[in-house]
Amino acid sequence: MQSPASSSSSIPDSALTREELYERIRKSSKQEVVLEEMQRLGFWPQDAARPTVEEQLIRREGELQTALTKLGDELRGIEDRDRALKTMRKERMARARERREETRQRLAQGRHARAVAWHERRQRELLYVGDGVSGGLNDAHSDSQALARNALPALDHAGDLAQAMGIGLGELRFLAWHREVSSVSHYQRFTMPKKSGGERHISAPMPRLKRAQYWVLDNILAKMPVHEAAHGFLPGRSILTNAAPHVGRDVVINLDLKDFFPSIGMRRVRGVFRQLGYSSQVASLLALVCTEAPTDEVQLDGNRYFVARGERVLPQGAPTSPMLTNLLCRRLDARLAASAAKLGFRYTRYADDLTFSAGPEHSRDTARLLWRVKQIVASEGLTVHPDKQQVMRKHRQQHVTGIVVNDKLSVDRDTLRRFRAVLHQAERSGPQGLQWNGNSDVIGALRGYANFIAMTDAARGEPYLQRVRALAAKHEGSRASTTTTSTPSPRKLAEGEFRKQSAAGKAPWPEWWQPAQAPAPVLEKTAEQTAEEKKAQREAARPQPARTGLAQATARAPAPAQPAAGETTQQTAKQALVALSQIGWIASMMLQALYVVSVFLSGSSPLIWLLTGGVAIGNFVQRKSGWLRFIVAIFISSALASLVHSMKN
Repeated sequence: MQSPASSSSSIPDSALTREELYERIRKSSKQEVVLEEMQRLGFWPQDAARPTVEEQLIRREGELQTALTKLGDELRGIEDRDRALKTMRKERMARARERREETRQRLAQGRHARAVAWHERRQRELLYVGDGVSGGLNDAHSDSQALARNALPALDHAGDLAQAMGIGLGELRFLAWHREVSSVSHYQRFTMPKKSGGERHISAPMPRLKRAQYWVLDNILAKMPVHEAAHGFLPGRSILTNAAPHVGRDVVINLDLKDFFPSIGMRRVRGVFRQLGYSSQVASLLALVCTEAPTDEVQLDGNRYFVARGERVLPQGAPTSPMLTNLLCRRLDARLAASAAKLGFRYTRYADDLTFSAGPEHSRDTARLLWRVKQIVASEGLTVHPDKQQVMRKHRQQHVTGIVVNDKLSVDRDTLRRFRAVLHQAERSGPQGLQWNGNSDVIGALRGYANFIAMTDAARGEPYLQRVRALAAKHEGSRASTTTTSTPSPRKLAEGEFRKQSAAGKAPWPEWWQPAQAPAPVLEKTAEQTAEEKKAQREAARPQPARTGLAQATARAPAPAQPAAGETTQQTAKQALVALSQIGWIASMMLQALYVVSVFLSGSSPLIWLLTGGVAIGNFVQRKSGWLRFIVAIFISSALASLVHSMKN
């Protein structure tokens, strides 16, 4: 075995101090040191394949001497009780620290493994989307046969849905997340006046959510068949097809469903997607995308918050809401159509407007029909509006969804007369200050009603369309000429292009925002790593020793950092305060010295000038003003002087 002193055998004795040489001998033996030096100097062979007996004896003697020294140290430690206890305590604490560090690292590795697994799972799945709406997310098995029968996209879990929509899983989580209080809203809310009076609350989705809803509408909802009595928001059907079956009837009945969209909650919407064949996970996410909770906007500490005040329902303004109502009302339409047919009535529905009509032979059953309709509507979880029930006989004007159906499809005469008056006034005086049905954009409103007339009667509506186009070209063209031309926005898309791109699972514009990915978990550092980092920080903060040579210092020294403007101001203020304090101290010392000298020259009692002079000297040594001590000394010395004077007298 090589002795501890062998590492320093290459160092010549002349380069070692006496204490170092003695320490080297104590660690091995004198003979071993002499042998190493003889081998180093070439007086003893050291490259021999087989060592000599003398060399082996010397090496063995050195090993024994080293072991004996170690045993002596241990024996001295045992004999010294306090030293032994101290050594044992240090060893015990060292072992305890090692065990604690091992336990901490084992627990940290377990936490890190669980965090990594959770992080990886979050990248693949949606496990939680809010309180009260996360039930069923564990079910990710869709009915592939049911989806195939309706030619619907096969989606089993959230990853499939996000991929089909062309968005990331993080964006889908952002759109579907439900919070009772949030600082972000996916809807823009406003009100519109109703023709019948009151206001209609509209919740228009933001582009990000609207993109997802367009995908759901065109790829899922639009592929499902609806009842033939439904005419709202369907291709090939309109208010004309809704009103046509009721032309020339003896009695026409109009009913309105109260709070139609707010009456349909998220559970019913999720049930629609479940009936289509989708898993509970996908159905829940689709229902969350298509619904919202009634929300109040509040201001708190300068921040805006959106507070939910109820369960999630269908928003009026989302592109998916009308088609979802058509699917939800399939059973309602079937029951109402069957009940109406038994009584000889015809039935159609446009959104929340229910219309029934009958000939003269069945018009006497109107009361029975109304009773049955209300019972059926109530059993479906809806309510007939009590103030919007109309029973129109043949002798009065009959209208269905704004179209007169007495003899043929036509527009209301009074409304047409008001339309002509507003159009004539706009042509004469301009559209400024005019309104049409509560809409301040009178040109756009007139254009919409002219299209309505043309849709009802093309020959009658074409002249009005031409007049509205001429009015728009005159006033809107002049307005456009006065505005400053600007560069078109890259987000300005052609009509229908946004929906087309969204339905295809593509971003409407290139710079589509994506949520930031959560960073991967990091394993906790060990105590040794922490200590090494702290040591490196201390080494970096330690000032470097000055280098010799002006050129070397100039070449290697970094350029001095320029202080900031705020730091310069603070330094200047500190210097000014220091200067003022120095001036104040000098003035104080001069005044105190002047007082002591004046008292001395006035011949007053020595107690006064001795005590005040001592205090002044102390203030000068301590470099303090010390006015309080000086004033106290004046009073005390004056009192003592008065006492001494009275005692003498």
